[in-house]
Formats: sequence, structure tokens, C-alpha cells
Amino acid sequence: MKFQDILTTAIASTFRSKLRTTLTVVAIFIGAFTLTITSAIGTGVSDYINTQVSSIGATNVMTVTKAADASSSTNTGPKKYDPKTSGATTQGRVQGPPTDTNVLTASDITKIKPISGVLTVAPSVQVSPDYIQAPGHGKYVMSLNDNAALTKADLASGRQLDNSTSASEVLLPTTYLHNVGFTSAKEAIGQSVTVGITDYAGAQHVVNATVVGVQNATLFGGGVSANTALTNKLENVQATGKPATVTSSYASATITFDSSSSPAQITALKKALADKSYSAQTVADQLGSFETVINGIVGVLDAFAIIALIAAGFGIINTLLMSVQERTREIGLMKAMGMGGGRIFTLFSLEAVFIGFLGSAIGAGVAIGIGTLISGALAGGLLSGLPGLHLLQFAPTSIATIIIVVMLIAFLAGTLPARRASRQNPIEALRYE
Repeated sequence: MKFQDILTTAIASTFRSKLRTTLTVVAIFIGAFTLTITSAIGTGVSDYINTQVSSIGATNVMTVTKAADASSSTNTGPKKYDPKTSGATTQGRVQGPPTDTNVLTASDITKIKPISGVLTVAPSVQVSPDYIQAPGHGKYVMSLNDNAALTKADLASGRQLDNSTSASEVLLPTTYLHNVGFTSAKEAIGQSVTVGITDYAGAQHVVNATVVGVQNATLFGGGVSANTALTNKLENVQATGKPATVTSSYASATITFDSSSSPAQITALKKALADKSYSAQTVADQLGSFETVINGIVGVLDAFAIIALIAAGFGIINTLLMSVQERTREIGLMKAMGMGGGRIFTLFSLEAVFIGFLGSAIGAGVAIGIGTLISGALAGGLLSGLPGLHLLQFAPTSIATIIIVVMLIAFLAGTLPARRASRQNPIEALRYE
């Protein structure tokens, strides 16, 4: 019997007991369906994160903070507060000379600049505007993206900020358009807006700026982005009335390095900063924890899918063992006609593989259909605030891998019944009632 004949016979034999085969296929279907969905979630989230990182152009940027001071805590919790050694803060600034605080000062910025590999360093200024207002419209609370000058926005319309100009420029998030008074992203481009900000003494001032672009919401927040000129103006206004005894401090600073730096060079730069008691993270590092959580959730769901497939494997064993028992005389006849044990083993193994293929192919197909509908609904509804995020993305290679893995599990499950069939004694098998 040729292999093609064995394959045809195996497929035909699979449907001899339709109910038993169907129940086994359903068990495999559940596992394959779950694996396909969880794989699509992992692919969708990872693709979105990678898109966000590449779209902002921040692959050569690090956020630097002061390394945590071990002396600020004890084995039983935080260290007791001492006004002589702790700086009192007001609106994010340290009152008096900062002593043992985990904030950056002007001297820290000076220390970071000469470190090998650092191209530029800029403190993350804590500017807190009160509101933003378009002509003829109301005032709305405004949050500012402090690091916008060092990143590249994912634009819905307009252009990027120009940090070399003295003109004040802003990028509005798409979520601001309607409330501020613009009906579309294109309408907002070139329009003037007023930014209100309160100084150190409590008096409110206004600063004018021009909308040069509209940006999509991202994982990095939906605040208004300002260029260097506007940020400096707002900082100066905010500092008006500040006593000379108040020393400015910064929660973090942003450094740039050569975009062609290798992973080893980036690691070396982090170490050089760590040796100076600074902690540094790239955008990828900051997103790593988020991706780890997603991968952990996907891993747990995959584990349940694997359990379902293992249970389905026992179903295959049971299905084929019963098939072997029912076809004992048929096996004896095949052996009596000269069919070797190897071909009989192949016949029953192919039945198992075919059952695995049916369950996995149907499971993957249904998962793709349902997943695509769910992903589209979420993108247009619950996740509409994150343009470009398709929660479920089905990669052909992942689908093929799942089907092959399930078929392999089915083959392994079918080896016991197939081995039992191949070792049947033809004389005893022909006498079987």
C-alpha cells in the first residue's frame, strides 16, 4: 500500500465514528482557539509598542533620575524625617539648598554633561499651566508634555515642533480639539491659542502660542506639547516672584546619545551614569515593564490552552484505542495480506495527526474570524483613543506554528494506539469477535 493510499484510508477511517471524532476535535478546537487568540493579543500589543517607539523617534533618548538613596529608608520602613537634613519642597522646588533629596539640581546637570556618550542633557522642567484657550471659546484645563521638545510626535495633521525658533509653538492632542473649539485637525493648524499660567507669587499670566500640529494620543500621554521657546517662557513666568533662597530642582533630565550606538555602548553609558549615582532608562526600558505584564498575561492564557490540548490528547488516545479495538479483525486481515507493522503504525498515526489538523485548523479559523471582528469593534470604540492599536493581530507564521504544534501533540498522543495496532498478532486478530 502506497503512502497516498494509507493517507486516504486514514482520513476515511477518521469519520467511521463521527460522534467520537467530533468530540475529540471539539476538545482540540478549544485549545487551538485559545492559543490563536492569545498569540494575536501578544502580537498586537507588541506591534503597537514597537510602532509607538519608532514613531516618536526616541531611540537615542534616555531619562535620567537621581539614584535612590539607601539612607532614606531602614529595614522597617522609611527613615524618620529630620528638618535639618531634608529639603522642604514648594511647587516642585526645594526650599533652601537641597541636601539628601532624590532630585536633580543644576550641579547634577553639570556633572552629567561631560560623561562619555552624552550628546545633550536637558532638565525636565516642571511647568504647570492653568488653562488653554482658543479665541472666542472657553478656557480648558491644560496638561503639558514636559519632554515633547526631545521627541517626535505621531502627527494627525501639521508639522513637528521647531525647537530652533523663538516663536512659541504647540502640538494639540486630538482629544483637545473639540473642547478647545476646533472641528478638525486641519482647522486647528496655524490658529493662535492662549496659555494661562500662575507665577510663584500666585498671580496669573497669559502666553500666546501658535498651533503647528495635531498629534494622535499615544502611550506617552495626551498632554499638549510645547517647543523649547514656549517651555522657557512658561518656566520664566512661573518662576516670577520666586525668592532667591529657593533652589530649582528637577525630577529628571533627558539626555541624547548617538542614534547609531550599539546595545553594548548603551549599556556602557548606563553604567557610567550609575557610577555617578544616576539611574537611566531608554524608552524601550520604560516600556519593558508594560510589555512584561502583557506577556505574563498572555503566558497564563497560553498555559490554560496547553492544558486543554493535553486533555484533548487523552481524547485522541481514547478515540484511537477504541478504533483499534473495533478494527481488530480488519488489522489482522491487513497483516495477513502482507501489510507490515510499520505501515499499520503509520495508518493510525495519520488518523491522529488528521484529527489534530481538523481541530487546530477550525479553531484557528474561527479565532481569526471572531478576533478580527472584536479587534475592529474595540479599535472603533473602547480603544479609539489609541489610534493604530489593533488588539488582535494574526500573524501567518504564528497560526502555522500553532497548527503544527497541535498536530505534533496529536501525533504523540496517537503513538500508543498506533503501536498497539502494529503489534497485533494476525491470527489472533482474525479470531477476534
